[in-house]
This record gives sequence, C-alpha cells and structure tokens, in this order.
Amino acid sequence: MSSIRHLIHGLVRDVGFPVRRLLPAAAVRTVGPFVFFDHMGPVEFDSNTTEGDVRPHPHIGLATVTYLFSGAMMHRDSLGVVQRITPGAVNWMAAGGGIVHSERIPEDIRDAKVPVHGLQMWVALPQSEEQGAASFHHYAESEMPHFEIGAASVHLLTGQAFGQISPVKTSSPTLYVCVRLPAGASLQLPADYSERAVYIVTGAAAVDGEALEAGVLAVLEPGNEAVLTASTDSLFMLLGGEPIDGPRFVWWNFVASSKELIETAKLAWRAQDRSKFAVIPGEVEWIPLPEK
Repeated sequence: MSSIRHLIHGLVRDVGFPVRRLLPAAAVRTVGPFVFFDHMGPVEFDSNTTEGDVRPHPHIGLATVTYLFSGAMMHRDSLGVVQRITPGAVNWMAAGGGIVHSERIPEDIRDAKVPVHGLQMWVALPQSEEQGAASFHHYAESEMPHFEIGAASVHLLTGQAFGQISPVKTSSPTLYVCVRLPAGASLQLPADYSERAVYIVTGAAAVDGEALEAGVLAVLEPGNEAVLTASTDSLFMLLGGEPIDGPRFVWWNFVASSKELIETAKLAWRAQDRSKFAVIPGEVEWIPLPEK
C-alpha cells in the first residue's frame, strides 16, 4: 500500500513574478490548518524597479507564514511593524478580523542580484480567532530548534516533532519542518499529526520507495510512519497538523468560515474603510479589490 494519498504538481501563477501554487488544489484543499502554499523563486530582481514588490493588500481569518531560503523581503503592516525577513526566520502574521501588509524586495538584495527563494503559506485561524485582533511575531532562525538525526539536518519551525518543540506560537496544532538530507540518506517521518505532506524544494527523493520529484507536494496517508530517502542532496519541507474546525471559504486574500465575512471584507477594502483596514505607515499605494 502506498504511503502517498495524493500528488499535487501545482500551477504556475503570476503575482508580479512567477510562483508555483500547491494549495488549494482540486484534490486537496487543506493539509492540517494550511490552506495556501506558494513556492516563490529562486528569482533575481532588477535594481531601480518595483518588480517583486507586493503592494499593500488586506487579509482576514488567516495567519501568513513566510520562510526564505535565500534573499530577503521587507515586511510592513498596519500595526506599524517593519521587519526584514531573512533566510531561516519565521514570520507569523495573524490577520484576525483585518490587517494590511506589504512585502518589498530590499535595494541591497536587488543590487547584489541575490536570488529570492522561499515559501509563502497561509494557516486558517480557528473560528474563535478569525475575527480577533491582528498580530505579528518574528522568530529568528536561532530561536528554533536545529538538530541532527543521522545524516539529516532538521530545522523545526512550528509544532512538535522528533522529540523537539518549537517556540513559535500557533493557534492550532501545526507542523512545519525544514530538512536537508544528503543523497542516499533516509529519515523516518513521524505520524504524530492527523494530516501531513512532504514537499521537495530541491533535489529528488522517494517515500517508501515511491519516487518524488522537486516541486511536487505529496500528501501522506494518516498514521503511516513513512520513510523518505534522498536520491540526490535534497531540501524538503514536512508540513501538516490537525484539521481545521470546519470548512473555509477562500477569496483573493480573505479566508473565512462564512461567505458573509468575506463579503463584509470586500466592501470594506473597496471603500478603504480604515476602521477595518488601517493604513500602513509610510505606504501610499494599495492593490485594488479584484473584479472577480
């Protein structure tokens, strides 16, 4: 019996630069609380342009989780937070009932032609928090557990795994792990969470002998302690957690347990209602509400 329930190849989307979108997919809408998964880059951005900059835009009902392998981004939000996002750090922004943020490519990264490469994830907030207060938390790479399991180099970002616990505060059981595995080495993937998936960022591997190439999300069968074996030097992510508390609607940058909450957010952003979506200090632009 295969340890892989679904293979998701994703679709290339243009968000000002190409990204590979793995979630939501037709076969799988969520993995644990993860409702959105974009793999961006690696891509270099020219100096004296705004290519790659994501102008101010709103969110509700979710937490954004940004994780970089190379390059940097500058985060600004309507709470007044200004934070440079660097490789290995976890940046957790909970939108609650409404937040606005921008992410721009720093000039030094553009000038030095440093490739920007990373993952942008959304985690659905529990219904009890989806209309709560917004917040932002930055966790430096050094704050999270780094350890070796055999030949595997493991960086635990959120949750509990391999006997370690991450300090990153989440709103529901959430697993997120970055692993580097040399060619020929293997790692047993724990089955501590109900829903799990493996994503090969670079390299190639096999899950219980079933080949898995880079850029494909493999959703695993629950309860199976699968073994991942690297065919070449590989970088992969293990993600998942417990199922969210009910279905979610996703429209543009909004996630909610009801269509009414999304309609309210749409009206507020179109009207630039500052009581719901405040201005980011120092920003004068914004992305208009899409027509569809």
